[in-house]
Amino acid sequence: MADTSGIRVYHAPRTRSIRVLWLLQEMGVPHEIVPVKFDSRPAGDEAYAEIHPLRKVPALDDKGTIVLESLAIVQYLLGRYGPSPLEVTPDEADYGRYLQWLHFGEAGMMMPVSLLLAHTVLLPEKARDPKLAKWARSEVDHLLEFIGKHGIGDREYLAGDRLTAADISIVYMLYLIKVMRQFDGAPENVQAYFKRLTQRESWIAATAVE
Repeated sequence: MADTSGIRVYHAPRTRSIRVLWLLQEMGVPHEIVPVKFDSRPAGDEAYAEIHPLRKVPALDDKGTIVLESLAIVQYLLGRYGPSPLEVTPDEADYGRYLQWLHFGEAGMMMPVSLLLAHTVLLPEKARDPKLAKWARSEVDHLLEFIGKHGIGDREYLAGDRLTAADISIVYMLYLIKVMRQFDGAPENVQAYFKRLTQRESWIAATAVE
């Protein structure tokens, strides 16, 4: 494995940096956590803008190599500090399935989950749009049904018969839905999947960081 000294993760509670911390915990890769203030937007301060010009979270500094976007960071760490069973390789039958669910956590889920979060939790009451929140909730319900039927089914994990970065991608979005108190109507197998994976010590450690 490559030298892991000098890995710094810029983190704020409940943000997508949880994915990065969870992955690093599972991989057993040493790292430093740099807290970023997230009580206002944009996140952090002008010094953080030197790391992430948009002042969003997370960011990774690997001995001077800066990587932004949580799933890009996940893929970077797997490629740089693997091999790891958290990655499904091209010679495995579930490789395509793994890639699909890895990216579905952002490409498929981000817009409706973010809109639901904004119009039920984040925005001031007067700025929330009930019609938009209702539409987003309907879309989120469809996503949960899709994950239950085509993702989990009777599987324990999404791909490769083991925990992978695809699960790390999806479970974080389920976590956001639960934070919004919009998860109770999820299919039973999705709720069981979320409960099972969030009982892992690595998840607990990643989400405990303030």
